[in-house]
Amino acid sequence: MRNVSLADVDHVDRAVLPIGTDYPPGHLLDWHAHRRAQFLYGATGVMVVETAGGAWTVPPERAVLIPAAVRHRVRMLGVSTRSLYVEPGAVPWWPAGCTVVDVPPLLRELLSAAAGFEADYSLSGREGAIAALLLHEIAELAPLPFHVGIPASGDLAALCRAYLAAPDAGVANADWAARAAMSERAFTRRFRAETGESPAVWRARARLLAAVPLLRAATVTEVAGRIGYASPAAFTAAFTRAFGLPPSRFTSG
Repeated sequence: MRNVSLADVDHVDRAVLPIGTDYPPGHLLDWHAHRRAQFLYGATGVMVVETAGGAWTVPPERAVLIPAAVRHRVRMLGVSTRSLYVEPGAVPWWPAGCTVVDVPPLLRELLSAAAGFEADYSLSGREGAIAALLLHEIAELAPLPFHVGIPASGDLAALCRAYLAAPDAGVANADWAARAAMSERAFTRRFRAETGESPAVWRARARLLAAVPLLRAATVTEVAGRIGYASPAAFTAAFTRAFGLPPSRFTSG
């Protein structure tokens, strides 16, 4: 199925519903939730997924597993998706939180084939076998570290979401503490208690995540400067340390 609304087919008695969708650049799927779990794969472009508890950046040819009934929103940056909507009872192993994963070649081909299925595809023969194999392949995927946590407190969450929307290397702990009407020491202690890391470490990771979509249209050198690194080498080292791959792997060239 291509460019079909889940609401139109959610009632169909299939554990796995494959839907491919093409989105205009910058399209925002605002806060919503699905009854089914979702495997959201971006065949092109970058996706940014947010929930109450975190933000996940999904590079090209990666996917994010979204649990059933979890409210989320998704920003699509030049994305054509291949989604699987899965009955929760069929995947008791599905992660409790959103998880970014790599998508190996076999799984990409299976997703491409499944996007051509009708909603009531045959459970016997090739189509049913592909649907079953998709779940087996997804169950074997290891998580990737393309995310940051969002604090539970509304005031800290607002600071973090604003920073994700416009990362600024010039922001310091003292700036955030002043906005929260707290001493810097008390703010840092509270932030660490809610996220498990210091505000400075959180902001550094958020800037690296912001680099992923920028790399689609700019060089490593240009992106390094835009997110506040003194040199491309320093940026490359930090990016590789955080994500296990150099930023050059995410450039369009």
